[in-house]
Amino acid sequence: MSTSTVAKPQAPKPARGRRRISLPVLLLAVAGLLVLVSAVRLITDANGITSTGQMSTALRLAVPIGLAGLGGLWAERAGVVNIGLEGMMILGTWFGAWAGFQWGPWTGVAFGIIGGALGGLLHAVVTVTFNVNHIVSGVAINILALGATRYLSTFAFEGEEGGTSKQSPPVDSLGTFDIPGLSDWLQTLNGKHWFLVSDLAGLIGGIFTNLSPLTVVAVALVPVTWWVLWRTSFGLRLRSCGENPVAAESLGVNVYKYKYLAVVISGGFAGLGGAFLSLVASNIYLEGQTGGRGYIGLAAMIFGNWMPGGLALGAGLFGYTDSLKLRGGGTNVHALLLLLALLLVIGAAYFVWKKRYVHAAVTTLIGVLVFLWYTTTNEVPNQVVTATPYVVTLLVLALSAQRLRMPKADGMPYRRGQGK
Repeated sequence: MSTSTVAKPQAPKPARGRRRISLPVLLLAVAGLLVLVSAVRLITDANGITSTGQMSTALRLAVPIGLAGLGGLWAERAGVVNIGLEGMMILGTWFGAWAGFQWGPWTGVAFGIIGGALGGLLHAVVTVTFNVNHIVSGVAINILALGATRYLSTFAFEGEEGGTSKQSPPVDSLGTFDIPGLSDWLQTLNGKHWFLVSDLAGLIGGIFTNLSPLTVVAVALVPVTWWVLWRTSFGLRLRSCGENPVAAESLGVNVYKYKYLAVVISGGFAGLGGAFLSLVASNIYLEGQTGGRGYIGLAAMIFGNWMPGGLALGAGLFGYTDSLKLRGGGTNVHALLLLLALLLVIGAAYFVWKKRYVHAAVTTLIGVLVFLWYTTTNEVPNQVVTATPYVVTLLVLALSAQRLRMPKADGMPYRRGQGK
């Protein structure tokens, strides 16, 4: 008998996926960042970067960005790219101010949602039913919304006291409130300027100070979205439409219905963000007041890897950088240059540890240049302050691009029954 040995076939090694950041590691990173920020505040004496007022303003500016991002999340989880978020926000600002001026601010909130949802419905009809390219449809909606609101303003606002073809009359405020006792105590603690303790007090105090009721609603929508999309059968079916619509249809899911629902809800979220701008942020509709926040919301969604929690972090980051131009921008941004230089040095050390020496060298060079910018100037120009949110948007997207995973069928054309 032959005694030849037969080698057993070896199981293929599983593909090495990207490691997910665990919660303890994430919390440790956040704690380390807070320590660095506190140290930079003490070194630069720029107490405004963690003041209660700065954080409160950042939260108010983050809300419309976050709502637009939530709108993008709903649509793209169902497989529809929604570049039209900006136009849906514009519709929300106009309808919110128009109805708020006539029937009160809460009615304006409802009409803002309806206005954005109408834009979402139009996007759904064009992309889902007629299978038009999602990008083309979104851009068309942005242009259409801008022209439609200008046209409607000539009839609705001109002739009214304070109204023109580019702005509405003033709208009554929804009001604001503080958490009794807690807000004052945190503001006092923040004013002590102690290391780390005062910075934490400023961060938490900004969340509980000068709050609008609509801000509370918007923040609550983040965990609600997570629960609906990841913990309900409705959410599972909706997400399956964005991952594999053919397989979803084979299991009895009405893909068209879920795509329509997702995009209309997406428009409603964007419209609510627009209504926030005209009813809370300024109490008036102004042409162009969205300022590209629909696009930044889309960037926040991508930064958050199509997840509500990451989206909220991205919106908070962009809201904070946007708030810098309203409160001591030149001084605060100049102080943050030192923080950026320190972060780049840490990044270079990480690349050395990973033996990626070219990346480490480039990162170190950029860090040195940023540090030289900080040491040779006392304040940054206003143009830099204004551009900071958009520069941060580009940098964050560039640095996070390697770990992103969009829904597999996002933006892909789909026809009912195509899997048969």
